[in-house]
Amino acid sequence: MKILLAMIVAVLLFLAGAGLAPHLQPWLAYLNIPVAASPAPALPDTGGGGAQAERKPIKYRHPMNPTIFSDTPAKDDMGMDYIPVYADDDRGGSAGPGFAIAPEVVNNLGVRTARVERGNLARRIETVGYVDYDERALSHVHLRASGWVENLKVRTLGERVRKSDLLMEVYAPDLTNAQEEYLQSLRGGISLLKVSARDRLLALGVSESQIQQVEKEGRVRQLTAVYARQDGIVSALNIREGMYVMPQTELMTLADPSTVWIQVEVFEQQAGWLAVGQKAEVRLPHAPGEVWAGAVEYIYPDVDPKTRTVRARLRFPNPGERLKFNMFADVTIHAEPRTSVLHIPREALIPTGTEQRVMIALDEGRFDARSVETGIESGDRVEILSGLKEGEQVVTSAQFLLDSESSVRASLKRLTAPPKPEIWTEGVINTVERDTHTLNVTHEPIPELKWPTMTMDFPVAKGVKLDGLQPESRMRFRISEGEDGRYQIDAVDSAGTQP
Repeated sequence: MKILLAMIVAVLLFLAGAGLAPHLQPWLAYLNIPVAASPAPALPDTGGGGAQAERKPIKYRHPMNPTIFSDTPAKDDMGMDYIPVYADDDRGGSAGPGFAIAPEVVNNLGVRTARVERGNLARRIETVGYVDYDERALSHVHLRASGWVENLKVRTLGERVRKSDLLMEVYAPDLTNAQEEYLQSLRGGISLLKVSARDRLLALGVSESQIQQVEKEGRVRQLTAVYARQDGIVSALNIREGMYVMPQTELMTLADPSTVWIQVEVFEQQAGWLAVGQKAEVRLPHAPGEVWAGAVEYIYPDVDPKTRTVRARLRFPNPGERLKFNMFADVTIHAEPRTSVLHIPREALIPTGTEQRVMIALDEGRFDARSVETGIESGDRVEILSGLKEGEQVVTSAQFLLDSESSVRASLKRLTAPPKPEIWTEGVINTVERDTHTLNVTHEPIPELKWPTMTMDFPVAKGVKLDGLQPESRMRFRISEGEDGRYQIDAVDSAGTQP
């Protein structure tokens, strides 16, 4: 019997040790077996003073969409719990500037970076222009006497003529009278009259060959021939057969297509880049891969009041007449390059409307947003005036997602008020007003508040005892801003109080 009882007691003690003492208490009391109270389970040491140091989420973020937040725990449409976000959360990243992104997330986003470089940055002006006539190679055809057009040889625009080709014949009474006077001067033998009559024919536009023909035939020619003065094409034709024309009538215009002008318009912001003599290139839509080389010949002195552009004139040789008049062309003008400037890929810029930003790739998978000031653009490169240093890495892909993450984190930081710094100082007590709970103290300079040495009254916060504080004693105390805006003493260092 004793052996059985001992075995029962052993089993009960084992079960009590396993945590079932509350359920076995009646049996243990019946057998007079004392059981010590079970110790409370120890809380894990957080290193910050127990429960007060426990981290509490300030928001809960959607597990799939980082821009959606909730003030309370929630679930998304798929039943996944929202992720808690803490004020000091950095997703496991090490302490430092910016924010950290897990390596696998960086890889999934396809983040690429480029180095901030220093070097020469070509200034190229990309614009469009149109092909125009070289006005120095134009000639207008006019008569110097009124008459009628007869035997018109050129009847269509664009017709090609050679120098000295017959353009037309005209009947002009003034020309026939001048020929008659010249023949009479030849018959009279008076040299002075002969020279005067000959000069009159030349002044009316009669050519030297026609005058010699009149002398040879000895008769007046009723029709006077008009010849081309240059090679070219007919760019304007204002007459038809049988028309009556006068000296002010422009009969036709001849243009030489061997050289052409290209008129371009440059934005006002790039006007300072232009200079006469700069090299220029022309590309035409109908001839991909072909480039015509020319130069800036003239820059017009005014700005178009409607388009706010500066006009420039380029001169190009036109072998084979591939450049057709009034044709549009893509023009590139090579201005003087900017030397030794910082530049980055243009795709790295994040325009926000009020500023330009880039994402900087730091060490250990960290990223940070940086505001920059940009200069000129040259192809796919952009000049950086301030905000970056040579050798830094800028993000060139997925930067908009990283910038969004940076903005979200900045917003979360703004949700929590920053802790107020503790301000400790020392001073000599002048008076102790226990009725009003006030101390008059001459304190030392306080750099945090930019206060010099002063004597002033300090209210004492509730809970701070004035026992042991006597006038003319020196003490070390802490001040903080009270609810009324006045600074008050909220702690006294008893070890720092001296008589």
